[in-house]
Parts: sequence; structure tokens; C-alpha cells
Amino acid sequence: MLQGPHGPFFWKLGKMLRAAGAETWRVGFNAGDRAFWLSTKSFIPFVGKPEDWPDDFEALVKDKSVTDIVLYGDTRPMHALAVERAKALGLTIHVFEEGYLRPFWCTYERGGSNGNSELMSLSVDDMRTALANAERDNIEAPAHWGDMKHHIFYGALYHWFVMFRNGAFKHFKRHREMSVFQEFYLYFKRLVMMPSHYLRRAWSTRRVKNGGYPYHICLLQLEHDTSFQVHSPYETMPEFVTVVIEGFAAGAPRHHHLVFKGHPLETDRRNMKSEVRRIAKNHGVQKRVHYVRGGKLSQLLNFARSAVTVNSTAGQQVLWRGLPVKVFGAAVYDKPEFVSRQPLPEFFKQAVRPDKRAYGIYRQFLLETSQVPGGYYSAAGRRQLLRLVVDMMLAPEAPYEALITGKAPPRLPLQAGK
Repeated sequence: MLQGPHGPFFWKLGKMLRAAGAETWRVGFNAGDRAFWLSTKSFIPFVGKPEDWPDDFEALVKDKSVTDIVLYGDTRPMHALAVERAKALGLTIHVFEEGYLRPFWCTYERGGSNGNSELMSLSVDDMRTALANAERDNIEAPAHWGDMKHHIFYGALYHWFVMFRNGAFKHFKRHREMSVFQEFYLYFKRLVMMPSHYLRRAWSTRRVKNGGYPYHICLLQLEHDTSFQVHSPYETMPEFVTVVIEGFAAGAPRHHHLVFKGHPLETDRRNMKSEVRRIAKNHGVQKRVHYVRGGKLSQLLNFARSAVTVNSTAGQQVLWRGLPVKVFGAAVYDKPEFVSRQPLPEFFKQAVRPDKRAYGIYRQFLLETSQVPGGYYSAAGRRQLLRLVVDMMLAPEAPYEALITGKAPPRLPLQAGK
């Protein structure tokens, strides 16, 4: 097991895998990794230089007779190097990610996720065929599923350990440009400012909802997130914002508005509200462009005409409502049946609606395969997730293969908080 989500999920996962008869080891790259792994005997600190990691990884695999690696996200540099070597050695690669249908599910795949997922090569017809012989499970999201505060708390705690207890990992190099102190400060600030952010967000959302104008939504992402950095054509979020506003100014009817929706975990590494205002002013549409900070997307979608994004998983909430979506990066849901191929000005002028039946097939395929009910950060979410995902990991077939070959195990009913 390499790096996991902030918090105790990987420890709990390893504990259940050991109960199932597997031998588990955890490789840690910093004190934050070590803090959440409660066994010193099975914890292996990597204290070498980053350039030594591939060879050290291969030596570790041989020394411990490793057959599988488990990681959270497959594109951060140390993970990408490990995945490359693991594939060459014939290891099974278990990849966890945030849910493609979040916030009520987590993603479990083999081999790769996001732009490296097997979903990228599967067509809707492939999925329709696989579902034809499957017993459909009625999987519904709970009415309430809140672990955002836990996510933020564990993020702050993780970076505290890296900042103040990292002496043994002197060669540790972050996969993000921001310093550990800056990261900790932003997480801590966000915890303190949550009540204020809630009030501002509620006011901004209400103002858009009560504006009485047609509007489109642009789903912003975390600029430092690997799904944006690795699977998009842009290096910075303002580059993407500029493209969107240019297309909006060129094609949208003059009474339409554009709402930029911030990511729920945005910590103000970059002042996106200011950037949106600046770029909108440069294109003469500042009175028709708005910014809403984080929060839930559903309220804004109730009255939206369409949405654009790089490759945000929130695009699936848009498709689920039957609204047009246009993407600019590699997204697992970028299928021609339901994602627009129109030029951006034409999209804003009159977007083509998605094939909702085709998206329904795609969504059901995900719910029967890689989308696992539960969460990484709250105790209730972890319990729900572990009930199913360990059996999926121990199964000989990967999730998509299991459904296609008719060997998928039955799903458990989703019960929030149980």
C-alpha cells in the first residue's frame, strides 16, 4: 500500500485485508503517511531521494514477494513511477479515487483511473451488452451524506505532521508546488472560515437563482489536482476560464449569464473570484458573469441551461439531469452519445441535449462496477465502503471485467450512516 486518502482509511482497509488472509505493508513518504498507519512493524518508510524510488520499489517488491499494490490516485509522480514498474513486473494494481458519481460513492478500479481508466476505451454499446445479462441493483444515494468537514480536518492534520514531524524524511518532495506550511495554513483557514463561507455562498447562490435570467454553469476544479494537471490541455485554471468566457462572449445570447462554480475543496491558492472578474471585464461581459464559492451544485443546476468543464466529475450530475455538457480534457464520461462536440460559441448559443437513455446505461454500468457506496473520511462512510470493496479487491476479475463476464458479485443496499 502506497499513499492513501488523508485519514485512517488505508489502515482500516489493510486491517480487513489482513483478516482475509493477506499480508500487507505500507510504504510511507512522509510523517503524515506514518501518522495514520498504526503498526511500526508493517510500515516501510521511504527516506531516499525521489530518483531512487523506482529501483527501491522494485527491490521491495522482490524482497517482500509483493503481488499487488494499492494506491490513491495513479498520476502523482511517486505513484506513476510505481505503476510503471508494477505493470512491467505483472503486479495487480488497485487504484482508489474520489467517486466518479460523488459525493455518495468512491471509485475502485484496477490498472488506472480517470484518463488512465479502462472506461476511456469502453463504448456505451459495450456497457449495454454487459448490462443485458446482469441483475440490476437499485442503488440510490442517501438523502444526506456529509463528510466534508472530516475531509478538511484530516487534510489539516496530515499537513501538520508533515510540517512538524517530518525530520526522518529529509528528501521528501511534494507533488504540489505549494509548501507544507502554506498547505496547512490554507486547510486551517478553511476550517475557521467555514461559517463565513457558508453565508457568502448562500447569498451568491440565492442572487443567481432569483436573478430571473437564463444561465450556464462553468464547473471549476482544483488547479493542483492531478486530474486537471495530467488529463487537461491547460496548465492553469485562468487559461480555461479565458477560453470559456471568450466562447460565452462570442456565442451566448446577450440576455444569458454565466456562473462559475468553485470547487467545494477550494482553499484559495489562487483567488478565482478575482480572476473571473478580471477576465470577464477584459471581454466586456462582467455584468453577466458571476462566481459562486464551493458548496452543493444541485441548487444551481435546478435552473441552469448547460454546463462546461475541463473534466470534473460533477459533469455527471449535469448529465443525470439531462442538461448539455461540454468537456475540454480527458473525462471518463466523455462519450459522443451524451457529451457535446459543438464549438463553444455554438454550444452557448444553442446546446444539443444529451441522449439521456445512453447516459442512463453508462451510469448504471458504473454503479454495477467501480462505484462503491461509502466514503474515505467519516467513520460511517468507511464502514459502508469496507463492506464491499475488500471482496472486490480479492476477486480475480477487475470490476468492469466481472460485469462483462457475468461474474460480478451482488451489491449491498446503500444505507447512510450504518
